Amino acid sequence: MSGQAAGDVVALGLGVALSPLAIVALTVMLVAPDGARPASAFVGAWVLSLSLVSVIALLVADGADAGTDAGPARWVSIVKIVVALLLVLVAARQWRARGREQAQANGWVRKLDDVTVTRAATLAVLLAAVKPKNLLLAIGAGVAVAQVGASAAGQAVAIAVFVVLGTAGLLIPLAIHVLMPERGGALLTRLRDWMVRENAAIVSVLCLIIAAKLLGDALVSLAG
Repeated sequence: MSGQAAGDVVALGLGVALSPLAIVALTVMLVAPDGARPASAFVGAWVLSLSLVSVIALLVADGADAGTDAGPARWVSIVKIVVALLLVLVAARQWRARGREQAQANGWVRKLDDVTVTRAATLAVLLAAVKPKNLLLAIGAGVAVAQVGASAAGQAVAIAVFVVLGTAGLLIPLAIHVLMPERGGALLTRLRDWMVRENAAIVSVLCLIIAAKLLGDALVSLAG
């Protein structure tokens, strides 16, 4: 059961990992003077936010008997369908606003050069736990873990897998910063510019792919 629980959150965790604005924010902090402290606060707040949202969703779903002897409860499939439809709406909204959002992103990116630790942590919370895509995926992860009926240890492992995968995207700029101290700055700048430019397309495609997976899982469960 613990292996199944962990497996169910892999796609959701990877969906969170590919969060262009979060990667952009961390990239800007890393190339700024004295950016190590706000960057550390950003990563810590990101991990904490994903953990809290997914654990709260897990506890609520567990309390509502998400997993039964016959398999996932019927309401779990309905929740998956709702989350899938909301992800489709997020994808459509991102795509329609892609030009405007790029301009807005360029605006707040310029303000991150001298960001404080508190502001960095606050931004991480907003991107990890308030931004619709990541909020929906974290909730989906908690429900997915609860429906399997794994032990407490198995649930903890599954949530840890989700959080680690959801943080994997931030490891890209961190690795560049640590492993390429001389050429890393230019590479991080190019990564930042590409992520800002392609943010809407990346998020839209991800939302549609994960929505299709959730919808397929829900329909199969309801049909069974």
